[in-house]
Amino acid sequence: MKFTLHVWRQEDSNSKGHLERHEIDGISDDMSFLEMMDLLNEQLISQGKDAITFDSDCREGICGACSLAINGRPHGPGKGCTTCQVRMRSFKDGDEIWVEPFRNGSFPVVKDLMVDRSALDRIIQSGGYINVHSGPKPEPNSIPVSHIVAEEAMDASACIGCGACVAACPNGAGMLFSSAKIAHLGLLPQGQPERHSRVLNMVHQMEEEGMGACTNHAECQDACPKEISIAFISRMNRDYVKASLIEPDKRRGTLSNQ
Repeated sequence: MKFTLHVWRQEDSNSKGHLERHEIDGISDDMSFLEMMDLLNEQLISQGKDAITFDSDCREGICGACSLAINGRPHGPGKGCTTCQVRMRSFKDGDEIWVEPFRNGSFPVVKDLMVDRSALDRIIQSGGYINVHSGPKPEPNSIPVSHIVAEEAMDASACIGCGACVAACPNGAGMLFSSAKIAHLGLLPQGQPERHSRVLNMVHQMEEEGMGACTNHAECQDACPKEISIAFISRMNRDYVKASLIEPDKRRGTLSNQ
């Protein structure tokens, strides 16, 4: 297979970027998109040119590091997959493909296709944890959790923090990410003591990072590699309103109505 690639090149967040055209041939349809990028870099290095910088780690759809927008879509074609899971058979022989970094003001470009997603880390640091000392390992049946609640918490905890939801949202909202992190702790007994402060602090930090609010476009849900539901955003909004009434002195920011 042969492709024409238009790849974003940018020295750093303060430099002006541009699209660079490359031709690449001999691509197997079983290759992943990142393997194709590896071959392109080998080609560039053999020509004495700078390799294209992009992020990757596990290449198994677990870490979420491969934050590329392919033809304008975060992670590229396909449902429920990250960039590293996209196979070149998803494209037609001879296709032109545009490869860019995630586009969001909260994700400054580090270089080329690599972005700084530490804004998501700061949201987690503001409240996405449990402080209560759990002590020794409890007996499994000592704290009953219904199957439905456990499944919902597991669905929320599937979030890998890749940032595709933020990049896909026309408002640049981080609400799917934040709501998933809030829900997977807030649904379980261990997360109840800090449930109210958690949602207030994390929503506040999300707004501090310059992320917008949800207006129900659902682009985040469509782009999410773990197919996390926007129902968690509604849950977060409800928790936020309750927390604001219970702890009004900690009320910060605003949320859209769901």
